Formats: sequence, C-alpha cells, structure tokens
Amino acid sequence: MLIMLRIKKLDIFITKQFGLLFVGTFFICQFVLMMQFLWRYVDELIGKGLSLDIMAQFFWYMGLMLLPQALPLAILLSSLIVFGNLGESSELTAIKAAGISLMQAFRPLIVLVMLIAGVSYYFQDKIGPQSNLHLHQLLISMKQKSPELEIPEGIFYDGIPGSNIYVQKKDLNTGMLYGIMIYRQTGSYEDQAIILADSGMMQSTAEKKHLILNLYSGEWFENMRSQDLANNANIPYRRETFSSKRIVLDFDGGFNLADMNDVAGDARAKSLNQILHDLDSLKEFNDSVGRAYYNDSRRYTFRKISLPKNDSVKLIKELSTTAMTYDTLFQRQSKSAKQMAVKNAMSNVQAQLTDIEVRLDYTSWLHRNYRQHQIEAIGKFTLALSCLIFFFIGAPLGAIIRKGGLGMPVIISVLVFIVYYIFDNSGMRMARDGQWTILFGKLISTAVLAPIAVFFTYKANKDSTVFNIDLYKNFFMKVFGLRTKRHIARKEVIIDQPNYAEDANILTEICNDISSYSENHKLLRWPNPIVVFFHAGDDQDIEHISERLEAVIEDLSNTRDRLILGELNNLPILAVSAHTRPFRQKWLNIITGLLVPVGAFFYVRMIRFRLRLYRDLRNIRQSSENIIQQAEKLAEQQQTV
Repeated sequence: MLIMLRIKKLDIFITKQFGLLFVGTFFICQFVLMMQFLWRYVDELIGKGLSLDIMAQFFWYMGLMLLPQALPLAILLSSLIVFGNLGESSELTAIKAAGISLMQAFRPLIVLVMLIAGVSYYFQDKIGPQSNLHLHQLLISMKQKSPELEIPEGIFYDGIPGSNIYVQKKDLNTGMLYGIMIYRQTGSYEDQAIILADSGMMQSTAEKKHLILNLYSGEWFENMRSQDLANNANIPYRRETFSSKRIVLDFDGGFNLADMNDVAGDARAKSLNQILHDLDSLKEFNDSVGRAYYNDSRRYTFRKISLPKNDSVKLIKELSTTAMTYDTLFQRQSKSAKQMAVKNAMSNVQAQLTDIEVRLDYTSWLHRNYRQHQIEAIGKFTLALSCLIFFFIGAPLGAIIRKGGLGMPVIISVLVFIVYYIFDNSGMRMARDGQWTILFGKLISTAVLAPIAVFFTYKANKDSTVFNIDLYKNFFMKVFGLRTKRHIARKEVIIDQPNYAEDANILTEICNDISSYSENHKLLRWPNPIVVFFHAGDDQDIEHISERLEAVIEDLSNTRDRLILGELNNLPILAVSAHTRPFRQKWLNIITGLLVPVGAFFYVRMIRFRLRLYRDLRNIRQSSENIIQQAEKLAEQQQTV
C-alpha cells in the first residue's frame, strides 16, 4: 500500500513538472512555427493596407493550423528538460534507488502524451481543415487585393489589373517616378498599348476605386482594333507624343474575400471522412479522363492533300496500277502545293504537341491531387503518432544526458526536429510527385525515428552511458594516440609515509629492466606486418614494468617533497599493448590486416606508439634516477629520526 501511494505521489509530481514545462514550450514552439510560416508570405502582406481584424483572423487561423505541428516539438523539448532536471538534481537516482524503474516513472506521462496525440488527431480531423480553408481563403484574398502605391524599382510590376508597370527610379520624398514604362492589354492580343514617360506621379482617388497616373514627356504606342480586317491585313497602330498626360487605372483598394469554392477542393481543407469519400470520386473521374484521352488519340487521322478533280481521278488510276508512296505523291505536286502541304503538316504537328502538353499538364494535376488526398489522410495519423515517438526520444535522452535547463535540451530538440522535418517533408514531396509510393513517403520519418526512440528508451532503462562524453573522448584519444599528462598534487593530510628505501630499490630494478628491454626489443625497427596482424602475443615485459612503476608512483604520491612530486609528474603513462598490435582480440586484428587501408592506418599508428614507448622509457630512466637520489636522502633522514 505504501509503495502504491509513493508511486501515485511520484506520478503527480512528474506530471506537474511536465505540464508546466509543456505549456511554456508549446507557446514557444507555436510562436517559432508561426514566424516561419509568416516569413513565407511576408511579401504578400506588406503594403496591402490590411485592417487589424483581417490580420487577427489571419493569425488566429494560422495558429490553429500549426497547433498539431507544435505539439510534437513541445513534447520533445519539455520531456528532455523534465528528465534532464531530475537527473541533474539526482532525483532520478533517488527514484531508481526506491525500486521504481524508469518505465514506471514514464507511465503517467505516457498516458498524458497519448491524450495529447488524441487532441492532435482531433484538431487535424475537425478543426484543422476548417482553419486551412479559412486561412487559404484569406491568403488568396490578400494576394488579389490591390496594393498600396508601392511600385518597386527595376522590375515589371503586375499588381495592377490589366497593366505591367516598370519604374527605373523613385523619389520617396516627392513621390515622383522616373523612367516609366507601362504595358497595357486592353482587349485582344492585337489591342496592346506601350507608354513611355520620362517621369510621372501616381495617386489614388478618394474612394480608392481608381489610380490616377500623371505622366510627363513621353510617347504612346497603341495597336488599333483589327476585328474588321482580313487575317492577312497589316494591323494599324497610332503613335502619340505628349508633354503631359493623365491616365486612369482600375484600382480596388478594398478587401474582398475570395470565393470559398476556390479552396474547398483542397485536400488540406477536408476531414478524414471527406477525403475517403472523395477518393473514389476522384479515381473514377481520373479514369474517365484517361479513357477519353486514349479514345481521342486513337481517332487521330492525317489531313488529306486536296487535289483538283482531274488530278484526283488520274491519281486513283495510277495508285491502282502501281505502288506509290507519300514521298512520290509529294514530289509530283507543284511548288506552291508542296509549300502548302509542308505548312499544313507543321501546323498539324504544332497543334498536336500543344494538345498533348495541355493534356499532360491536366492529367499530372489530377494525379497529384489524388495523391495529395492520400497523403493528407495518412498524415493525420503519422503526425499524431509523432507525439509518442518524440516523447520516447526526449524522455530517455533527458535521463541519459542528465542536463536540464534550456541549453543542451534545446540543441538536441532542434537537431531531432530538423531530422524529422527533412525526412517528412522530403518524403511528402517525393510521394506527391509520384516518385515514391504514398506509404513509403509518409512513413519514412516514422521509420527513421521509431528505432531511435526504441534504442534510447532501452539504453536509458539499462542506465547506459551512450552519451558519456568522457567515454568517447577517451576512445578517440586512444585511437589517435593522444594521452593526458600525469597530475599528482601535494596532499594536505598524509596517513602513511612512503617507504623511500624500498621505492628507490624498485626504481633501480625498473631502470635495469628498461635497459635490458631496450637491448632485446628493437623499438626503432619496423615490425613485421604478418606478425602484427596474424599472430597473437602480448608484451608481458612492458606490462610488468608498468605495473611496478605505477605501484611505486602510488606510494611516493604520499610524499611532501616537491622534487619527488615534480619528477613523478614527469613520468609518462605507458601504453602496454598498442606498440605490438591494434587490438587484443585476434579476429579483429585479422580483419584489420585484410582491410588494407584500415590496416595501413593502424600499422602507422603502431609505429608511432613504438617511437613513443622508446621516448617514454628514456624519460622514465632519467626521472627515476633523480627520484632515486632524493629518495635515498629521505630514507637516511627517516632512519636518523
């Protein structure tokens, strides 16, 4: 009963810690995602003169749309901070010491995260589609809204209906425009007008329904209407030179909502039931379009060459008696007939190519729209599932690294989210374009992060040191032959005094052993690669020297003599096996030897360790001689006392 009560109190404690952090991190993540989304459309919002209520609607619907995306990132960050704080303050150690496993500590948060995942799915299925619908309606309306008088410099601006305006330079103080070129399309292709002006000024009317453009020192080129002219007639135009001219342009300064039907068919604006209902209709419609295009292609026939009646009768007689080809028939025609035939053929080919391109674009759009509906249906589940995956990444990582606050957890959260975003966005694009299957494209992010979550959870439950920085640091130092210097400090309190006489005798024996070792082992010679990689063997002599040397250092570290302490710090730490072979396991050495590039690296590394051992033994002898002299003096003082 006490255990159950303790676990219940612990559940409440962990849930409170997680809940407070989750609320704070959620608003932070929501703000970051909204700013990122806003940055994509900032050019379409600036200079539109939008009212506060329109902007409030835009931010409201944007926040509702991005809420399911902010939930996984907030769960990841808050779980990292919670268990990082528990580990850093040793509370996690106390929890495990009380007999409560890490999974039991996760239990209340697992239930809470599952509820959050359910909320995420509800938002995507019920609230998200309506938010997407209204948000894209606002975006389309904002794009269609005529801009304020913000004509950019150096580019053609098409924000004013029926006109393209180019301004070379603007004077912001006076409002004058210089180097003006206006391209107007007032009717059909022939009814065009090009207006050039040295300078001008633009202003809107009081009701904001028109723009008044006053132009100075310019020319007006305009094609005249040609509906009543023959097809082969030249199109007349007029040219006007003016010193000043006033032009009225259509300008709607108000804000009008776009038609809802323009965005209602978007898959992002539909619930799961609507998507499943529309998929059958879309598939049937796409199949009918494909069959219609196929039947049209089978009915394609070549145009016949028109011939006079006498020639046609003569041609039929010749075709019935001799074998003739299209080339022969073409060569029999007059020059004008040949030109007409080539012209008709080129016209037919160009018409067919244009028709094929239009049909290809349309069928591609239909196929992409169908796949987009499938992607949105699967995405409603994968985004909710990512809440659980991110929790089982963040909570175990926090328990492993044991770092709280907003430093390391934020860095790890950003890295994990970037990996998730890259895989999810890339998979969605590849699936939408038909390069990957729908399931593979939408599940690739889940397939990548789910094993990582399982691995981190397993390692955290087993108290693994997978993220122990010192462990990796020592590993790489060992691989590349790096080492730290010996650091022996003077002790304030010494219980046992060193046995200087015995230590001096041992150091003398070590110096003798080093001399004999140097004579027997030629460290400056290159070893035989066959022996190194394919024969087992330890250098027991150097191991024995190292063990005895460390024992003497341990005893002499209790001294107060500064000379001995200084010489002890000069004694190197010996690597007892790296100069003989790369690894202790024989099979690893054999594999390394067979892999020539890897074997070459370790062979050069072993030569480096042999040279370093040669220098270390020489330094040991020099430092040992100084220690022996001082130790003998201190031993005589001990005997005198």
